[in-house]
Amino acid sequence: MNRDARAGGHTGGPAGTPDPRRWKALWVTLATGFMSLLDVTIVAVALPSMQRELNASAASVQWVVSGYALAFALVLVPAGRLGDAVGRRRIFLWALAGFVLCSAVAGAAPTVAWLVVARIAQGACAGCLAPQNSALIQQMFRGAERGRAFGLFGATVGISSAVGPVTGGLILALAHGSQGWRWIFYVNVPVGAIALLLGIRLLPRVAPGRRERLDLPGVALLGVGVLALMLPLVFAESGGVRRLWWLFLVGVALLVAFARWERRVAMRQGQPLLDPRLLTGIRGYAPGASLGALYFVGFSGIWLVFALFFQNGLGYEPLRSGLAVTPFAIGSAAAALVAGRLVERFGRLLTVWGLVTVLGGLTATTLILRTAPPGTLVWLAAPALFVGGLGSGCVISPNVTMTLRDVPVRMAGAAGGALQTGQRLGGAVGTAALPGLFYTVLAADGRNYRTAVALSVASALVAMLAALTVALLDWRRDRHRGRGVTRQVRTEHCGAGHG
Repeated sequence: MNRDARAGGHTGGPAGTPDPRRWKALWVTLATGFMSLLDVTIVAVALPSMQRELNASAASVQWVVSGYALAFALVLVPAGRLGDAVGRRRIFLWALAGFVLCSAVAGAAPTVAWLVVARIAQGACAGCLAPQNSALIQQMFRGAERGRAFGLFGATVGISSAVGPVTGGLILALAHGSQGWRWIFYVNVPVGAIALLLGIRLLPRVAPGRRERLDLPGVALLGVGVLALMLPLVFAESGGVRRLWWLFLVGVALLVAFARWERRVAMRQGQPLLDPRLLTGIRGYAPGASLGALYFVGFSGIWLVFALFFQNGLGYEPLRSGLAVTPFAIGSAAAALVAGRLVERFGRLLTVWGLVTVLGGLTATTLILRTAPPGTLVWLAAPALFVGGLGSGCVISPNVTMTLRDVPVRMAGAAGGALQTGQRLGGAVGTAALPGLFYTVLAADGRNYRTAVALSVASALVAMLAALTVALLDWRRDRHRGRGVTRQVRTEHCGAGHG
């Protein structure tokens, strides 16, 4: 039996029989993925409360967000490869237990230093969970079911990022008092504990294959390279990009060295951390990873810009600020659930349509925020945000499906980790660059919040236009490939008829 067959998961019956509990197991992984991704953005609205309660500086409390995102991104690919090598169920359960424990520690933190350390550890656990989610889908599902499962997974990724601000605002509104921010972390404890118990019962057990040695030089090169790229962005608000710009050069050099090392390991029939054949031999992986990274530059950054505009510019409370962008989350959720079923039929054309729609919706939103009267601004922007959300739901979910659907099961963890690493890097660029531009425009234009939000969102649209270019090129390539196959079939048919 080959290794992919061994990785097929516990079937509960004859070899090749689908696991009867696979859909229940999927909901466990989706709930866990939603919780870990939500923690990337949910904390942002509570930073002022944390700063006051813990008597912390703005720079130190920013690490509550940045430390989580940094640790999350650093461990994605190594954790995915580790899951491929020693078992996705094992890594998932241990990481989930660690996430629950770190959430409790963060909620009880007496000092900002304690909180930052807990958040960094929590981010590392979340980064270990994320690639196992997509890899378990590869393992448990086949054919059309895999497309539907990835549709739900993509919807989870998109919705968790979009609803973070409103969820954080709602928790703060319900948990009165200066200690209310602690419930943003405490809420993970019961949810995570239930998911852990269900995961132990439902996640498929896989008979271990041949143990493989982890590519430690690859881990070091990739980890330090990603760290070098992200550190200037993490310190962006304190001038990190200006002071640490040279780390970008170091990061690029290390990633080039990583690519060469992985190619060398693969040529020697070793087990690379990230197999180069993912980019060169797996249909749709390279364009899908590029599209995801570019899209998340704009997608991740606009939420902070909107929060700054509504809270600082219009004086909204955190909950009202989150509710103002809820139409986008609703549209994204609705479209993502449907798009998961349409991706097999329309392919890359679905993401092209989605990107055009999200660009149109956010362009209209920008014009409304720039020109509409303050009293009616939110109501006028709601339909445009909803349309943008519909488009976004047809980008993230189908792109995850098309990027990962042809990846062999033995590479699934590393492939999912690399895809999400690109998204995290894109998100880090967006969350650093767009608020930075927002503050720069405010300083230069006499604190004109309308101009600041318009220019910042317009910059996000540039990154989304780049993602649209990638999608169009991939769509054209698929069309030409399809025509070539059709011509070949016709030629063979005509030849057979003459024969």
